[in-house]
Amino acid sequence: MIEVTDLRRVYGGDFEAVRGVTFSVGRGELFALLGTNGAGKTSTVELLEGHAPPAGGRVRVLGRDPYAERAAVRPRIGVMLQEGGFPSELTVAETIRMWAGCTSGARPTAEALDLVGLARRSEVRVKQLSGGEKRRLDLALALLGRPEVLFLDEPTTGLDAEGRRSTWELVRELRDGGTTVLLTTHYLEEAEELADRLAILHEGHIAASGTPAEVTASQPSRISFELPDGYFLGDLPPLAELGVMDHETTGRVIKLRTGELQRTATALLLWAERARVELRGLDVRSASLEEAFLRIARGAAAHGVGARERETAA
Repeated sequence: MIEVTDLRRVYGGDFEAVRGVTFSVGRGELFALLGTNGAGKTSTVELLEGHAPPAGGRVRVLGRDPYAERAAVRPRIGVMLQEGGFPSELTVAETIRMWAGCTSGARPTAEALDLVGLARRSEVRVKQLSGGEKRRLDLALALLGRPEVLFLDEPTTGLDAEGRRSTWELVRELRDGGTTVLLTTHYLEEAEELADRLAILHEGHIAASGTPAEVTASQPSRISFELPDGYFLGDLPPLAELGVMDHETTGRVIKLRTGELQRTATALLLWAERARVELRGLDVRSASLEEAFLRIARGAAAHGVGARERETAA
């Protein structure tokens, strides 16, 4: 449904915001693009939506060039921008009806409002909506034409916890119904909850990609505990043989980073059992998507992060 090959975007003749990005999204798949501000997320999505031609590479949405064949692509996609520009004096229902007049096969107004929980606000003027309600209206307009491909740029920004969860449910239902979704978000929990696959952009490149579990598994797990009284670091089994990548000590507390969590934790517990000691404050944690994201954002993982990495910095 979406194919991106060696995509490039340049501003001002010399600033390359997107530097050779490659990925694809299948039918009924939800793909998330993550990255810090300026990583190239919105610049990439705008090219997919057909707002500008790429400076290099190839883009296909529904098998067509979204810029050169915009008239064929636009009726089949839905777009939710980071911020909509609605006439402030129109009511919510009037805004939907106005948009429907420019949309092929538009949903009925009541149905569109029900989808996003705005039915009771239909006669309220847009200027009186909260920030979260305006985001819901943005989403309603993106869904108005029953899109085959849906682009969501920071869809839950400004929503409260309940609104975010209800939006997640709606997006899941759309995906399960066969809609292909490309999502950008700053909420890592949102990507973990929704994405079938994701890519983390860093300085215009894809630094890591794969399922959330694959990208998370690329980062080391952590084990921390307090050394038993009378014992020292050298009394533990050889750390290198347990899959420990590195360690640090703070007083009596030992912190280990390991790529083989089960083996390391099992060996430590067996050692403690044989020594008849307690590992006080034992904390065993798998890596998180947040850790993977932060390492990339800091430039600490420019190569080889994703389990199915499609591209690294040139």
